[in-house]
Amino acid sequence: MDSTMEELQAMLDRDKIRDCIVRIARGEDRRNPDLIKSGYWPDAETDFGMFKGDFEAYFNWVYPGADVITNTQHVLAQSLIVLDGDTARVETHVMSYHRVDYGESEHDAVMGGRYLDVMARRGGEWRIASRTMLYDWCQDWGTSADWSQGVMGVPLSAEHFTGRAKGDYSAVFFGEARA
Repeated sequence: MDSTMEELQAMLDRDKIRDCIVRIARGEDRRNPDLIKSGYWPDAETDFGMFKGDFEAYFNWVYPGADVITNTQHVLAQSLIVLDGDTARVETHVMSYHRVDYGESEHDAVMGGRYLDVMARRGGEWRIASRTMLYDWCQDWGTSADWSQGVMGVPLSAEHFTGRAKGDYSAVFFGEARA
């Protein structure tokens, strides 16, 4: 393969890797099992510090998600991708928001960190073979906003404007059946 074709292939590989990481984040936020599964090889290993295990154990931990975590949002930033044949080492910065139901009130917590992923290409498809989560910071923002009060004092015209892990309106937007 000449150098131009190698560069084009590397661009395509990096794009497929980023797409895989985005699918997983969306799957976790929407509690969509198919999206989560599409990003990991069945023999993958994960280590989140508070949880370590194989993919099946991880999947059972993250899906359907804890009932006390009523909403999540993973915001992905830059990824450093180092390709090496059919494997890649990837560091992706992530900020994750979690709304946690403490019973008498819900709290908003945000943390920043990095995913360290070992990606493997099998049959032309990139997926995670191993993921380690590093935590850089965490902040509890306290009592969550009361969406019944609207945004900045202005009422919302419909319930679908507020985010949620289950029943998210974006599923309707994309024509998915899970709304």
